[in-house]
Amino acid sequence: MTAPAADIGQHPFAAVLCGLGTAQADLLVPNAEISERLGVTDDWILTRTGIAERRRAGVETTTADLAVRAAAAALKSAGTDTVDVVVLATATPDHRMPGTAPEVAARLGLHDIAAFDIAAACTGLPYALQVAKGFVADGAAQRALVITVDRLSHLTDPDDRTTAALFGDGAAALVVRRGQVGEPGAVGPVILGADGRHADTLVVPHGQFMRMRGREVFHHAVTRMSQATEQAAAAAGWSLSDVDRLVPHQANSRITAAVGRRLHLDGGRVLENIAHLGNTSASSILFALAHAACNGSLRPGHRVLLTAFGAGLTWGATTLTWPNVPCVADRPDPSQRREAAR
Repeated sequence: MTAPAADIGQHPFAAVLCGLGTAQADLLVPNAEISERLGVTDDWILTRTGIAERRRAGVETTTADLAVRAAAAALKSAGTDTVDVVVLATATPDHRMPGTAPEVAARLGLHDIAAFDIAAACTGLPYALQVAKGFVADGAAQRALVITVDRLSHLTDPDDRTTAALFGDGAAALVVRRGQVGEPGAVGPVILGADGRHADTLVVPHGQFMRMRGREVFHHAVTRMSQATEQAAAAAGWSLSDVDRLVPHQANSRITAAVGRRLHLDGGRVLENIAHLGNTSASSILFALAHAACNGSLRPGHRVLLTAFGAGLTWGATTLTWPNVPCVADRPDPSQRREAAR
């Protein structure tokens, strides 16, 4: 069952988006570098996933490395170098223990504050947002830093057609500050849910590559993201006709299109940027937001609905009115070599 939305009226404060940053992984991997190994054509991958290329982290790049880059960009966007809590969502921590967040906080010069990881796979953003929102809304923090980061390409079998072409690596981050309910950037009610009965649909067993039953994932992703979208809109007092931009988790272009059709939202209102990044897991929504804000398709005042789905199975959604916030992107050196096919 989907968890009921919290009553935002019970707290005097809201969590307001005030900074956004992204960090792409260094190595560019176009379809041509993996298609032959998979026994398919470049167009076969593009048609089925919407992905033309993806970025991957090199073997020496850690999850913390990517997280620090994205977090530094978000702090710069917010015009601050201090926060009171760091919430890091990842399915690929650098160690089983300790968590990645304390190291990231220390490398950012954020000492003696709460810093911890959340594991909700591709649904990491709404789960982390709800936690950060709680810190800010109840007065425990003035600002919170939310980081999403994954290196899922390192958990995929390079010979598996189902997963090898899907995933890219990267990190994104946002800063929320204490503010007023209803102001631009204020995070609305967050809908969260999970159903462990279907956990084996998408799983990475210890010491093994990812296993995914694609058709089942497609069905659950479309159903759960659509339901969560409707519930988040209702909790915010919106109808779907009020939504200017729907930003779903960028799982693949077919899922994105199916969610748009199910919700009767035309393509112009559904944001997608999977073509050049691949599925970046928990970071994909923030990458899509950043891309749209930079190219002008997302503007201050737009009513935005975010929805995600991931392993667990987990899902979530929330709303906000887009604020006038700059996005700072930490991009790789354009001269960086392309990775040879694994």
